[in-house]
Amino acid sequence: MKKKRLHIIGTHGVPARYGGFETLADYLCQKLNKKYDITVYCSSKKYDVKPDSYHGVKLEYINLSASGFSGIIYDSLTFVKSLFSSDVILYLSPVGSGFITPLSYFSKTKVIVNHGGLNEWEREKLSWLQKKWAKFNHQIAAKFANINIADNELYKKSIKNNLNAESVVIRYGGDHVGFVSKTKQLIEKYPFTQEKYAVSVSRAQIDNNLHIVLESFEKFSDFKLVLISNWEVSAYGKNLKQKYSSHPNIILLDAIYDKEELDYLRSNAYFYIHSHSRCGTAPSLVEAMCLKKAIFSFDVPTNRETLNNKGIYFSDSDNLLDQLNKINDKIIASLAEEIGALANEKYSWKYISEQYQKVIDDL
Repeated sequence: MKKKRLHIIGTHGVPARYGGFETLADYLCQKLNKKYDITVYCSSKKYDVKPDSYHGVKLEYINLSASGFSGIIYDSLTFVKSLFSSDVILYLSPVGSGFITPLSYFSKTKVIVNHGGLNEWEREKLSWLQKKWAKFNHQIAAKFANINIADNELYKKSIKNNLNAESVVIRYGGDHVGFVSKTKQLIEKYPFTQEKYAVSVSRAQIDNNLHIVLESFEKFSDFKLVLISNWEVSAYGKNLKQKYSSHPNIILLDAIYDKEELDYLRSNAYFYIHSHSRCGTAPSLVEAMCLKKAIFSFDVPTNRETLNNKGIYFSDSDNLLDQLNKINDKIIASLAEEIGALANEKYSWKYISEQYQKVIDDL
């Protein structure tokens, strides 16, 4: 029987080097490459080495950036190309180019749209016009998709209420991370890992609330905070780095793209802090769960839903400081065990890929 041709669009490409959607595409390639004839579109701007294939999946390069204004052209071009050469398109985040999806009416190709984080059109970093544009694209994509995917039960309700569309909940996997033991080389590079510390990984944007976490640890001295971010990409990040980089209890690290080093820093932390307020099932949160870390989480319904309420929650810097002063080793160990069990049940890539396979096969 001839395999279905699956084209994955809307990402920078694979191997994953950028974010959650790239990681999703990467593991679908690894888990479903024998089930389907898969093509992934990649931005040649992101890759110095450009192999023709990855885990048996065909890679096709487009000489455009997948971000910003050129990302609109990038997504539109790959969508049109896929209409003439695939049976199923998996479109990951239509925030910039969802307007292109009505073209599927002129093709037999089926379209699956994963809408990304919760209400992308409400992000504080967007201008009024960008918010309108984002919501418009999600509305069009939701209307013309054969299947809409939400990564969280609350986002499923939001898609129904805001976009008037039904959706299927499929989360993200996180078990690609692994515990990395302390070695002489890693200890020398990160000497603070010999002591107790909390860790957080976030992009430097205001809805990720890095300022709240930093304000709390400015007043807390029992152990250190290690906060990893791409500080230089925004005025928000630059200002925070300048303000807190010399604080004795706070360690600010630039974004780390070496998987072993990042896993090492998260593996050996006392607990993980997830401060995002605008996401569905955040990949960084799921990865921390799969590392069996106790979680301090910003208190929004989506984070509670992802964690099944198995976390310690905060809403502002004073609230976080109060929670920090209440914890002990017994609380942290118990919470870590519960979260690890939840991660094993719901957030493995094997389980996630099986859910995608069911959706694709049903089309």
